[in-house]
Amino acid sequence: MERITIITGHFGSGKSEISINLAKKMNREGQKVALVDLDIVNPFFCIRDFKETLGKEGIDVIAANPEWSNAELMMVPAEVSGIFVKKDTSYIMDIGGDDMGAVVLGQYNGELLKTGYNLFFVINTQRPMTPDEKGIKEYIEGIERSARLKVTHLISNTNLSLETTVEEILKGDQIVSELSKELGIPHLYTVAREDLAGELEGKLNGELLPIEIFMKTPWS
Repeated sequence: MERITIITGHFGSGKSEISINLAKKMNREGQKVALVDLDIVNPFFCIRDFKETLGKEGIDVIAANPEWSNAELMMVPAEVSGIFVKKDTSYIMDIGGDDMGAVVLGQYNGELLKTGYNLFFVINTQRPMTPDEKGIKEYIEGIERSARLKVTHLISNTNLSLETTVEEILKGDQIVSELSKELGIPHLYTVAREDLAGELEGKLNGELLPIEIFMKTPWS
């Protein structure tokens, strides 16, 4: 795997949750890791809100000014350029949802192609725009077109928040696995809340990634 990992996907797919949990996993495994919050599409559920908490665990957060919530502004922190030269650190980049959010990667296209990157596309088959392979493929094509980069891995994150069942996760895992074979893109992880992980052991096509929920809604 490359030192720089980009997490993208359709709006509401769970990119930020996965970004935080992957960073914490890598940190536990002894890797030096930092998060780059480039989600300037959705100002409501942002990694930057957890900067202090993550910092106490030794995970740095590079984030855009919260006032820059319009992707058309294309305003990102200057520190992002440093990730291409700071080779002792692995970086996880959380990109805004859909092709609009992926546009921000365009200005780093040359550096990413030179340095190398992982581009993880997160799929939640319970979202209305990506319930099946046709919708998912259209979104992947849109992301790749906007970012001018190729998706390298797929992540299945089928969920209905606290209403998620094991059966729904298994169904989403199967859809992503079949799409993986069709597109020739590896199905890397299948995500599940920690309390459901035990029921899924040994039943998935993707590697099980248990996660803690951070992005709680005001009504949860």
